[in-house]
Order: sequence, then C-alpha cells, then structure tokens
Amino acid sequence: MKQHIADLINTALTSLIEDGTLPADTQPQIMVENTRDKSHGDFASNIALTLAKAARSNPRELSQKICAALPASENVEKTEIAGPGFINFFVSDASTGNLIKTILQENSNYGRNNDGAGKKVQIEFVSANPTGPLHIGHGRGAAVGDCLSRLMEATGWDVTREFYYNDAGQQINNLALSVQARCKGLTPEDPSWPENGYRGDYITDLANSFMRGDTVQSADQSFTGTKDADDLEGIRHFAVAYLRHEQDLDLKAFGVDFDVYFLESSLYNEGKVEETVQTLIKNGFTYEEGGALWLRTTDFGDDKDRVMRKTDGGYTYFVPDVAYHMNKWQRGFDTVINEQGADHHSTITRVRAGLQALNAGIPKGWPDYVLHQMATVMRGGEEVKISKRAGSYLTLRDLIEEVGRDATRFFLAARKSDSHLNFDIDLARSESADNPVYYIQYAHARVCSIFRKLAENKQQWDEATGLQALDRLELESEKRLAIKLGRYPEVVKRAADIREPHLIATYLYELASDFHTYYNSEKTLVEDTDLRNARLTLTVAIRHVLANGLDLLGVNAPDLM
Repeated sequence: MKQHIADLINTALTSLIEDGTLPADTQPQIMVENTRDKSHGDFASNIALTLAKAARSNPRELSQKICAALPASENVEKTEIAGPGFINFFVSDASTGNLIKTILQENSNYGRNNDGAGKKVQIEFVSANPTGPLHIGHGRGAAVGDCLSRLMEATGWDVTREFYYNDAGQQINNLALSVQARCKGLTPEDPSWPENGYRGDYITDLANSFMRGDTVQSADQSFTGTKDADDLEGIRHFAVAYLRHEQDLDLKAFGVDFDVYFLESSLYNEGKVEETVQTLIKNGFTYEEGGALWLRTTDFGDDKDRVMRKTDGGYTYFVPDVAYHMNKWQRGFDTVINEQGADHHSTITRVRAGLQALNAGIPKGWPDYVLHQMATVMRGGEEVKISKRAGSYLTLRDLIEEVGRDATRFFLAARKSDSHLNFDIDLARSESADNPVYYIQYAHARVCSIFRKLAENKQQWDEATGLQALDRLELESEKRLAIKLGRYPEVVKRAADIREPHLIATYLYELASDFHTYYNSEKTLVEDTDLRNARLTLTVAIRHVLANGLDLLGVNAPDLM
C-alpha cells in the first residue's frame, strides 16, 4: 500500500510539473510512513514540505494542489491535510479485499521481489577456525548469515553461501600440538602441555580416533589416522578434517548449508598469497622497515600503516584475507557480504586498503560487512559458560539439543546483529506469550486449528466465496490486520536493503500479537456464512504471511502445537 500511495503521489507531481507548479527538473524523494494515530489516517507523506521551496509555495497550499492532482484509487477512501502540510491517507474497505486477494494468489511468493534482478552476491558467514566445535558466537553468525542469504534470495539475488576455513597459521599448529599431547597420554594439567593448547573432551576424542586409525571425511577432504603419535603433520591434517566434519554436523543440526567451502591453505598452495604480496610491492604501496614489510594502508584511510610480512618471514593474518577477497572479485562477485563477529572490525579498513592497492578496479568500500556482537547464554538468571565437550565455552550443538533448532535460530537472529544478545534458555524453552518464537508459531498453529474445527463442524470454506464476501470485514481490528499484512513486502525489502534480518522477526511478532488479540475477541466460525467465509479468508492470508516470514528465518511454521 505504501508503494501504491507513493505511485499516486508521483503521478500527481508529474501533473504539477507539466502545469508549471513545480520546476521541470524536480526530482522528488517520496516518503510514505505509517501514522501513529489512526484518527490521522493510515499513512502520511511530508512531500509538500520537502517541495514547498522549489514550488515557491506555502506547504499547505502545495498539499492542496497535490491532493487535487491525485488520481482516483479504489484503495484510498480520502485524504486530509494536517499540520504544516502533511498529507494523510485513509485506505478504503476495497483495499482490504484487493490485498487479501493478492496474498492468496501469490501464496508463498507474497513479499518477494526482483530487486536483485538475478545479480550475483556472495555471502560469507560462520568461517570458523577448524580448531573446535562451533560456539554460540558462531551460531549467531550462522543464524544471521543464513537469514540474510534467504532474504537476498527472496529479493531476486543469485546467492552463493560460502564458508572460509582458516586452516593455516599458529592456531592450527596449537591444535596439532594439543592432539599430539593427548596421543602421548598427556593431560592439560601436565606441565609439558602446550602453552596455548586446546582443552576439552573433543581433543581426547580426536586423539583416540587418530590412534585407532579412523578415516574422517569432511566436505572435500578425507584423512586416515596413522596411529603414530610422532606424526605431527599427519595429526594436523587429520585434526582439521575431523573438526571440519564436526562443524558440518553442527551446521546440519542448525539447518545451514553452504555452496562453497574455501580453504585458506589453498591460497598458499596455489601461490596466491605470494602473488598478492608481489603485486602490492610492484604497485609501490609497500616499504621495508625494521626487518618487516609494511603496507601503506594510511594511503587508503587507515590510522597507521600495517605490517604484512613479519621479521620471521611469516605473513600477518590480513594478507591472506586480501588474497582471498581478490579471489572473490575474480570469481565475478560484484557484491560480497561478509557476516562476521564484531572482533573483526579492525580488519575491515586494512583488507579494503589492500584491495585498493592491488589496482584491480575494485570499488572503494568493497566488500560489505555485517558484524554481530557476541551472545551471552543465561539459565536461571546466571551466565552459562562451560561445556564439558568444548572445555571453555558452550557449544552450538549443546544449545540446539537443549532448546531446539527453531528457538535457537530465532533467538540468535531476532535481535539487531550489532547489539549484544542475552540468550535466555529458560525463556526459549517456555510455552508462553513471553517466548517470541512460541508466540509466533502458536499464531500459525491457531489458524490451522480454526480449519480443523471447521471440518469438525462439517462446515466448508470456499476461497472464491470468501473473496467475494470480504466487504463484510468491517471491524477496525480486521482493517488493522489487513494493513499489517500489506506492510510485509516493504519489511522484506527494507530488511534486505539494510542487511538486517531481525526486522522480519520483529514484524512477525507484531502480526502474531494483532492476530491473537483478534482471535480472542472475535469468533471466526460464526453462523453468518458470508461473514464466516470472509474471516476465514483473512486468517488464511495471515497464515501465508506468518509461514513466509518464518521461512525467511529458517524456522518451522507448525500446524499443531
């Protein structure tokens, strides 16, 4: 409806340009907002205030001219001018019928659009080091990244989901040394345990598997344990494959799939890191100082230059990141979104600087980033930190096993990603209106229960008859529900545009709240056949929108609870 009203305003402005009221070069930015006070209509626009200066007119006078030029629409009952020149729009009863008809016709496609026009977008998320089970922070990244991928697909983009494994570097060395220590019978309490070694039962399980000679299979790698505790290189490869497989199981339990798994080690094996460094040197953006190689990131807005190659000859962590993103660009991804933890914030400037210094035609500000804050898990009002399996942190699989996939996904995606999240296990398990995912799913199940009751009463609902009877929906609560349903496409569009999937969760909770209020105050299966059919048609539309929104969050829409 907002877009419809914006189109009406645009037509009116075109007429005013043609008659000379507005300058020929007028390029209006039309904003249509929901009103807070329904006595002021359903929607409002400040267009007259923004164009009054260009029209050399009083805003209220311009508002009157705009209203006079608005084309007739069966969806708008009337307009009023308020305050200094706001235009308030009151939607008609016919708009309710037209909207519900659209929802039923489009069904699972309602709310989707083609803004992306089939363009490619790569979304990288989770990208956990293969050094242990996934924790709650990885889970939040998985939830946000997967929901964002679903949103981009729903708005017409060709999405590639990618997982980047940091399977090279010191952390992998620490992992291999930890497993080797276990293979030799050492424990974390032993004085000779690696200083930065990993703890937790999973290291013991991994070591036992290696010493048994098990074969482990991850997405694209297979390794067999050599049973030799001195075979550090064999342990390294086995441990990475083992933990990649474990993370695959975590993600499968979470309902998250990837199209591409990319290994950091491949960048070294194929010479891409060294090639990137040599290009930066050739382009004149590096210098040597104190035995280290530096990149002039200050040329691209960084607060200081950054070391690329350390005095020991090893590269700092952002160098392979630059090589990796050059690979993304070469694969044809004009749009790339990295969903990462907020602790990666400091890498954004230097990665972008490195990409600019390659002189490869990469736009400034590429790639895009969505950063999430960490999550704190609470039970009984106290923070839960320890998992026996992981040692020092609660794993994602622990959480899924305790509260279920739906609640875990919803809670991790339902809050703005750059805000800290408190995950309350007790709330996530509760069956009450205080639990948002339960409240929304219950709304969907309630609609389904109405139709089961309809069958029990040996009554029927016919879509065509229901659509013809929609003029019987005369209650303000019914009109409010219809307006809420009409907002869904704009919420989907905005959530995708600004990369904030939590907007879908917020919208669904509001829709569920309006429906529960309506359900509790009005009887749907009334004796009046036309009214019953009209109300059933409205509830079917509500069911479609609830299901569509929950699907964008990767959450089930149950028929029965």
